[in-house]
Amino acid sequence: MDEHNKQEEKPGMTRRDVVRGLATVPVLGAVAYGLYKKKSLDHYLKRSISDELGMSAGEPAHPPKSEGREIRIGLIGFGIRGKQLAKALGFAHPSQVEEWRLAAGENKNDYRYVDFKSQEDLNIRITAVCDVFDTYGEMARETAANIHREGPAGPMGEPVKRYATYKELIASPEVDAVVIATPDHWHGPMTIEAARAGKHVYCEKPLTWTVEETYEVRQAVVDSGVVFQLGHQGRQTDAYLKAREAIEKNVLGPINLIEVTTNRNDPNGAWVYDIHKDASPATIDWDQFIGPAPWHDFSLERFFRWRCWWDYSTGLSGDLLTHEYDAINQVLNVGIPHSAISTGGIYFFKDGRTVPDVLTTVFEFPEKNLSLLYSATLSSQMDRGKKVMGHDAYMEMGNTLTIYADPRSTRYAGKIEKGIIKPDMPIYSYVPGRGADTITSATEKYFAGRGLLYTYRGGKRVDTTHLHMKEWLDAIRQGTKPSCDIHSGFEEAMTAHMGTLSYHHKKQVSWDKASEKIIV
Repeated sequence: MDEHNKQEEKPGMTRRDVVRGLATVPVLGAVAYGLYKKKSLDHYLKRSISDELGMSAGEPAHPPKSEGREIRIGLIGFGIRGKQLAKALGFAHPSQVEEWRLAAGENKNDYRYVDFKSQEDLNIRITAVCDVFDTYGEMARETAANIHREGPAGPMGEPVKRYATYKELIASPEVDAVVIATPDHWHGPMTIEAARAGKHVYCEKPLTWTVEETYEVRQAVVDSGVVFQLGHQGRQTDAYLKAREAIEKNVLGPINLIEVTTNRNDPNGAWVYDIHKDASPATIDWDQFIGPAPWHDFSLERFFRWRCWWDYSTGLSGDLLTHEYDAINQVLNVGIPHSAISTGGIYFFKDGRTVPDVLTTVFEFPEKNLSLLYSATLSSQMDRGKKVMGHDAYMEMGNTLTIYADPRSTRYAGKIEKGIIKPDMPIYSYVPGRGADTITSATEKYFAGRGLLYTYRGGKRVDTTHLHMKEWLDAIRQGTKPSCDIHSGFEEAMTAHMGTLSYHHKKQVSWDKASEKIIV
């Protein structure tokens, strides 16, 4: 055998070595030999990089099946998010189930029906519902009674009671826990009421509408001992769990800058939601909708598009920034920033709204030697992602996770010099699940790209909100702490409020850690 055919892989071997070796190979054998050597080299390079990083490759295991007593749930709010939360619990309106079934028959890549039907039974019962819009209230009753997850022709369970007010629902002895999916200005008061009544709480983000009620909400939850979960389902996204592992193993080196973004460009993404044909002063309890907000005469635009007004909304900071911030807080445990400065305005949607449609905020964390930059526009869909930049590598977070070495890295300098690591090629890539999927809107594409619609456990695609609510229910039964508890919620709320206050006051605001006060 020729000497070059005895060549073995050696540490430090590069693609240049393979090319040099091929120079003396007969033409007819060059292709086969080259493929063999390339495969061997790629295996060596991957193993070398893998050993260096120490990152795991597999998906997280599927959590154990929920066991224990049945939990009786009260749903407060049944608008867009309320319906999604009910679905995550295992309940959908018969007409919605039928729509998914028909869509699946027409498009093999539409998995909504299969996913819903195969979703784990969480052993809960919806015993009470409440919504100030009659049509939504009745739809919530019908959804709660669809215990068999069937279409209009399927059997239904017992009718569920609809309460006129959230206070009556919370006071019901038939309710163990509540799910709050209302406009932002009601999150605080409802959580406080439920906690003081000893009812466990799952509340959609953001935690609060005002700074002042944030302290009261935290105190009520802590004093009562109820299990509280804030609705940041990104806590269940497997790519984010991998990102945390990368941070724990110092794959990126010192991190000084993080960029997170929100880019959307459709009416729903800009909160211009459809106005229901049944809506009128006769079908909407306007006084109850207003609640603690400033009085305004009846307005269908304000009722359905409430996110566009500060009177009921927390704007981009409380809605979309909180998703991005919580993902970073989950991965890096940054806590409340030392300072925040915001700028932006209403630059595109001249529709009477008061919250900005373009916003940029810089949060400073001097104790961690890093800055977090958030920027958003609701009139462009350009994908800019979520980037965590370290001295040795940077990672792009979303439904997938990709890590690239920095060309000037200290840690990887030797492997870059040897050609083992190439800065233009990922040193780690995690792509959970594979295959096509049906995305029906730009907004849905935005959430799917951030891993906020579904994730993977043990090879199976799972709704992230379902996993987040399952975690909450399991914590109630087992006496454990959920991943986005009241303390994480407090950090989220204060961070978002700092961004909003800076925008309003047109100046930098800071956080006094000792007194837990925002200084304007």
